[in-house]
Parts: sequence; C-alpha cells; structure tokens
Amino acid sequence: MTVEQIYTLMNAVTSEITGKTDLVMEDLSNVVDVGTAIFNASSFDAYVKTLLNHIGKVIFVNRPYSGNIPSVLRDAWEFGSVLEKISVDLPEATENESWELTDGESYDPNIFYKPTVSAKFYNKRVTFEVPVSITEKQVKQSFSNASQLNGFVSMIYTAVDKSLTVKIDSLVMRTINAMIGETVKADYGTDLIGSKSGIKAVNLLYLYNQKFNKSITADEAITDPDFIKYACYTIGMYAKRLTKLSTLFNVGGKERFTPDDLLHVVMLSDFKKASAVYLESSTFHDEMVALPKAEEVPYWQGSGQTYAFNDVSKIYITTPNGDTVTVTGVLGVMFDHDALGICCEDRRVTTNYNPKAEFTNSWFKFDCGCFCDKDEQFVVFFVA
Repeated sequence: MTVEQIYTLMNAVTSEITGKTDLVMEDLSNVVDVGTAIFNASSFDAYVKTLLNHIGKVIFVNRPYSGNIPSVLRDAWEFGSVLEKISVDLPEATENESWELTDGESYDPNIFYKPTVSAKFYNKRVTFEVPVSITEKQVKQSFSNASQLNGFVSMIYTAVDKSLTVKIDSLVMRTINAMIGETVKADYGTDLIGSKSGIKAVNLLYLYNQKFNKSITADEAITDPDFIKYACYTIGMYAKRLTKLSTLFNVGGKERFTPDDLLHVVMLSDFKKASAVYLESSTFHDEMVALPKAEEVPYWQGSGQTYAFNDVSKIYITTPNGDTVTVTGVLGVMFDHDALGICCEDRRVTTNYNPKAEFTNSWFKFDCGCFCDKDEQFVVFFVA
C-alpha cells in the first residue's frame, strides 16, 4: 500500500477555504486513487516489507436499471401470431322519409345498407438475445467466501438485465420515431421541412415567425419566453382538438377521436424544462401556461457526444414504408393509445450446462411485435 504525506497540501487548502490566500493550483495526482486494472503483486506491508497486501473489502457494481421510456407496452397472447385490427367508417346520412310522405307512395323498409369495414393485420416480430457464460469452480480462487462469489454472479446477471432494459427502451423509442417519420413524410413529402407547417407535423417555429413577423432560429426558440408561450398554447389547443372526431390528425384520413384518458403526450426534456424555467417560473398563474401532462424523454434517437439540442431533438431514419426522413428540432409528440405500441412481449431464458468445460451458458431472449397504425391520431411538434 502506497501512503503519501499530504500535510503541505492540507495547509494550503486550509488557507484557501479560510480566505487567507487566493486559489492555488492543487496537485491531486497523489491524493485521489483512480484505481488500476491489475493489482500490483509487489505491494508489501510497511513493517517487515515481505507481507503481501490483502483485499479487505469487495464492492460489486450491481445497480439495477429500470429505464425511462414512454408507456406504450401492450398486452400479449400465448397462441397465434397475428394482430387483427378492425374498424368501420362512419355511415352517411340519408333522407328521413317520415316527413316526406306522399299519398300512394311505397316506402321500402327492406333495403340493405352494408357498413364499410376494413381490417389491418400485423404479423411481424423482432427478436434478439443476450448470451452469458457462468463458471463457479474457476473463479472460486478469487474470492474469500461463498457470499462474495454469489455477489459476483449476481452482478453479472444484473448487467444482463440492464442490457436488456436498454435495448427494449431503445426499441420503444424506435417505434415512436417510425411514426414521427411517417407523419412528417405524409405532411411534407419532398418539400423542405422549414418551408411550411403541416397539420399533423406542426412546425411551431415557422408558425410563430409567420404570425409575429419574427426570424428566430430553432436554437433560440427553446429559450425564448414568447416562443415557448406560443408553443404551449398551440400544443394545448391540439390536446383539445384531438378529442373531437376528425380526419385531419391521422395519415390515413380516417374519422377518429381520442378521449383524454387515451391520449399519450411525450415531450423532449430540453423543451419541457425550458417551459418550466423560462415561462412557468415567472408566471403567477403557471397552470395557465403549463404544457399538457406528459412523459419525458432526454432524446429521441440518441444523445450524441455532447447532448447538443441538434442531437437530442433529431431523428434520422428509414420509415417502415422505406422513405428516408431527417428531422431536427422535434419537441414532442401527441398520439392515441391505439396509434402505436409494443405487443406480445416475451422474455425468457434458456440454459445449457457444459460438463466437459464446466460452465453454464444462459441465453436471455426477447421477442415482441412493434406496430404503428397510420389510421390513428398522431401529431408531432418540431422547430425548423
């Protein structure tokens, strides 16, 4: 064990924190131990110089990870594979002949009126597995007792569980991103995204600049109180609009409505926090300007290397229909419970013991179906 004398540093620190001297450059290279990957076998005691240092405590990095994703996991079923979704169009009104009676006329009550019914079938699954090998005899020599060995094995299984959680979380976000891409493509086609605003893919920045004759940029917008106020107003209006029967807010143009209890709102953390700091904190009646109750995500596709706004607000994907879509500045989405989801989630573990090499293999498997229904209401809000 290496022991360093640091009385000189401590005297200097005392002078700094008591205001006797200005801040000085502090050399912490011999103060804080950052650890080594390999234990130095020449670490001896300071008494007879021959006794090898022993490990006094073992800490396992064994922290479960629960994830943080929008709640779009749906139910599962054991038999069969196809998810069938049946819908019926609104029937048209016809003349009420009760008030158009004519003497001698015949009124036929036996006309057949066929409802217009459509069905969609979802029969795709995605799957992956995380393998891990566990030994016991080979690692016993590295621990002092069974408790430490069990802690080591537990740490490995926790790491596997974290890996599964991260990957499933990412799959949920890809399902949402796919619907964002389809919605943007439907509203803009080959047009430049910053050149207008759609009704389902709403360019809040374009609407704001046009309405108030401004020219702020996307980076400026999320910290501009006036823009945030307008954005909250528009998003709040959409939450009410979606409760009324309409064909405007789904790609398929179907008659749909979404009651409050079936509405999902997911907001980018950058924008939601900006709303709270730059708008609600300085408003006496903050409930009047608050965004609808929403789940938060720190990014849609990834954080990049710096968590820059252009990275966390961006999706760059090929949609399920094969279109390449790039959108930067996505602030939030609002959608019906039936618009998308993860169904038939199946997590299981299979194992095999190898008696020759004395280790156990485990395969942590995951299957699910990811679906998007473009006939259901979905609105994306962005700045570009």
